[in-house]
Amino acid sequence: MALPDGFLDELRGRVSLARIAERQLSWDRAKTRSNRGEYWACCPFHHEKTASFKIDDKTGRYYCFGCHVKGDAISYVMHTGNMGFMEAVESLAAEAGLAMPERDPKAAARAEAKASLSDLLEDAVRFYRMQLRSAQAAAARDYLTGRTLDDAALERFEIGYAPGGGKALVEAFTRRGTALAELERAGLITIPDDGRAPYDRFRDRIMFPIRDGRGRAIGFGGRAMDPNAPAKYYNSPDTPLFDKGRSLYNHKPAREAAGRAGALIVAEGYMDVIALVRAGFAHAVAPLGTAVTPEQLGLMWRMTDEPVIALDGDKAGMAAAARLIDRALPLLEPGKSLRFALLPSGQDPDDVIRSQGAEAMQSLLAAARPLIDLLWERETTRQPLDTPERRAAFDQTLRRLIGEIAHPGVRAHYTADLRARRQALFGSPQRQTQAPLRRGGLRPAPGAASMATRATPLARAEISEATLARSTEEAILRCCLAEPVRAAELDDALDRAVFLNLDLDALRRALLAALPDCVGRDDPAAELTDILTRSLGRPPAAFLADPPKATLTRATRGGDPAGRTGDELRDRLSRLLAERGLSAEAQEAGERLAEDPSASWRLRDAALAREKAAESEAQTAKSATVDRESISAYFNDLQMRQIWVKKKR
Repeated sequence: MALPDGFLDELRGRVSLARIAERQLSWDRAKTRSNRGEYWACCPFHHEKTASFKIDDKTGRYYCFGCHVKGDAISYVMHTGNMGFMEAVESLAAEAGLAMPERDPKAAARAEAKASLSDLLEDAVRFYRMQLRSAQAAAARDYLTGRTLDDAALERFEIGYAPGGGKALVEAFTRRGTALAELERAGLITIPDDGRAPYDRFRDRIMFPIRDGRGRAIGFGGRAMDPNAPAKYYNSPDTPLFDKGRSLYNHKPAREAAGRAGALIVAEGYMDVIALVRAGFAHAVAPLGTAVTPEQLGLMWRMTDEPVIALDGDKAGMAAAARLIDRALPLLEPGKSLRFALLPSGQDPDDVIRSQGAEAMQSLLAAARPLIDLLWERETTRQPLDTPERRAAFDQTLRRLIGEIAHPGVRAHYTADLRARRQALFGSPQRQTQAPLRRGGLRPAPGAASMATRATPLARAEISEATLARSTEEAILRCCLAEPVRAAELDDALDRAVFLNLDLDALRRALLAALPDCVGRDDPAAELTDILTRSLGRPPAAFLADPPKATLTRATRGGDPAGRTGDELRDRLSRLLAERGLSAEAQEAGERLAEDPSASWRLRDAALAREKAAESEAQTAKSATVDRESISAYFNDLQMRQIWVKKKR
């Protein structure tokens, strides 16, 4: 929201920067001159042993002579509290008793109503804490003692108890004049529709107050003491203040700690967070009994770039991690992701800390794995990948998951990473079946050495086919260089289209590796050319014929006002993959023919299919074509000579 002129100046004039900072800093008595408004301390923004951080309380400014950071009360609260600008302004305004400007009277009324509800919830926090000392709470106190929570921990986390019976809170608050409607709006009681008397929402439960990022009480979580209760944990309902899908337990303290630690731990429940904080991991939060929502992910990413998810190491925990991966994929951005700390089976952070200590927990956090690792592990272990059909389904799933990523740069990098993992898992069938002949030359089918010399019609056909292959591959590369974004979208086909010309194939591989770094840039084509020039030692144009072969269209040569380059790239890749598939079929047919003379029809059909594909490409490109008569003559010669019959020596 826009702030009126003079508001920030008035705010800075009302607050004392020294008073704000002394909650976190210890003043150096030798250097501090409070009568002059000069205060010195060790800098909160970098590690040091001598006081080089100075606050001038008269001007409301600070400066560090070590790291040279400087600012005012607003920037100080922003950085030490890990807050945004408006959050810091609102926090300081509340402390100074300065009302934030409202946009309209309705907004002011809503703000006043929320403040009233927050005050009511603060009263409820005190009520539940007092009840924990009552005789009714003996079992609750024993439970908490068994979880090693001492009085200091109970005080720090404001843990309380809601008595059973359903009347304790409603009677206590109505006696002091609180309206039933207000108690219901705060989520503290339930008013039945059938005319029965109102009753407490929380009954016989250990109570955990939930606060927002500014530290205001907004709701409660309650753990049932009765093992037969319908729900072990029970949260406040949605209210004008509370939405469990948009809130985090321990939000404000964790945000401040995350700003200092540069990290955030996400555990499953209240007791896990409490155990982590008591063990020295103050930067810990938990969702409120539900799967992590996109809104909660946004809150986490505002605290740190890569929160570490520390879920239980059982099936339920791994299932929760899988759901979180699916929810996070569409929201990933450069630098914003998740890591996963894999805990021992059946243990949560509280179990690990109690049984092995904080050092063991720190080791697990340090070994946290990136999101893509767990995504790959999940998909490769769902079922065996031992058949072509299962591998095809696996490929389809990967493509669908990658397609969920909205940011083009992140999507491109995931595509490249998963492609490399897939190739390592399965290998590249085309690389296994095609062997190089020479630099810039073709990979001949097995048995090509026994063919007639290059003076034969077949040799002329091979030369013609080599020319066609090179011009096609060059055309594809020119399209990619002109339209890197479209090339990134078609990178799966480009990865499978292993080129016959080794120099062009080297350019193709380098181009695939470079595409993720180009997508999302202001000028992807220029960026791609720069990267390729650095990685290959010469510009990509040096690999390509100049001028382009006659097979190139206007789109490929440039100057294409209709923007058909991307469509041409798609079409050429499709035709190339189809033609290479027919070549593999012809090769297989030849091998079958050598083993089984009765299968000569396979060779004949493969030749016809190959001939048809070549004709289609020739008509589209209007350039050099395969000498179809020579190919037909060659296959007829194979049949006439009966090459499958072993000759007598």
